[in-house]
Amino acid sequence: MSVSRVVVVGAGVIGLLSALRLANVGFHVSVLDVAEQVGRESSWAGGGIVSPLYPWRYSPAVTALAHWSQDFYPRLGEQLLAQTKIDPEVYVTGLYWLDLEDEAEALAWAQREGRPLQREDVAVVERAVPALAKGFERAVQMADVANVRNPRLVKALRAALQQMPNVTLHERCVVSGFIREGGRVTGVHTAQGDMHADQVVLAAGAWSGELMKTLGIELPVAPVKGQMILYKCAEDFLPAIVLAKGRYAIPRRDGHILIGSTLEHAGFDKTPTDEALASLKASAVELLPALAGAEVVGHWAGLRPGSPEGIPFIGPVPGHEGLWLNCGHYRNGLVLAPASCQLLADLMLGREPIVDPAPYAPAGRLASTG
Repeated sequence: MSVSRVVVVGAGVIGLLSALRLANVGFHVSVLDVAEQVGRESSWAGGGIVSPLYPWRYSPAVTALAHWSQDFYPRLGEQLLAQTKIDPEVYVTGLYWLDLEDEAEALAWAQREGRPLQREDVAVVERAVPALAKGFERAVQMADVANVRNPRLVKALRAALQQMPNVTLHERCVVSGFIREGGRVTGVHTAQGDMHADQVVLAAGAWSGELMKTLGIELPVAPVKGQMILYKCAEDFLPAIVLAKGRYAIPRRDGHILIGSTLEHAGFDKTPTDEALASLKASAVELLPALAGAEVVGHWAGLRPGSPEGIPFIGPVPGHEGLWLNCGHYRNGLVLAPASCQLLADLMLGREPIVDPAPYAPAGRLASTG
């Protein structure tokens, strides 16, 4: 294989899992991230539901990656636990949607896609989830939906990469642009010096668009702020994910309950706000009234990599040989990561891709900033 050195810019779940896929087939991989510790941006801040919040509202392109990833996640969790002794906690709880406005569309989508989404009597849901508020009139359930404890997933991926002799992690490493030789990208400029490579993968989440501007390319990926809060309850307080009016409650195995999330266009500002805290607490109590007397033990914000229709950019950048994108996953980075990173590896290796790569190809989806 002529290609041997790869630089991955960005070390969230997408960057780390891309690096792992490439390192596993023999590439020498350098992973660069601006943070003091990798994975502290959107990957850490998200909820970790292994499903789009409303999967029937997305395009077939998102659905294809989501289905592959959902089926793969349990195996990924087992592999990482065995390799690193860190458990990402892929926790199958199922998900209840309450009082959906587009319930008919959801059920039609499930039948068409062969996914186990079905109507459930509200009285049955109330027995299954005793903490749920009364007054909901309709419910649908997907019993096989899992959530992953995303901070632990990031730690496990980092630990797996650190075990590999052909991987180097560069934290606190600011990338300012790309090294170009003719029409080819041959590395990146960083605060620690130039780093050369045969291929460069841009997986910098919400910051990917800013880096592409250094090439005169307009990549429509922009930050979309999301705030969440965290409670600590008894381990059996909430046995399933519940979602109503765009807000959700996610149970962890140890009794932590995440409530999310806001959707804000505030540039790169990640400051948690009192307004969001009040709104999220109100949603929490509306879903689970017992939380009115519980203490909020965490409140944070992250920046999603917003993109048109939430369809990520995966593949080579036209006119810039050697540069690949794996970014723009918007609200579904954790959901789509396994499939996105496998697809990227397939394309870079010239293998038969796991899904049709055309919808994600950067070609035809980028513009010039000039």
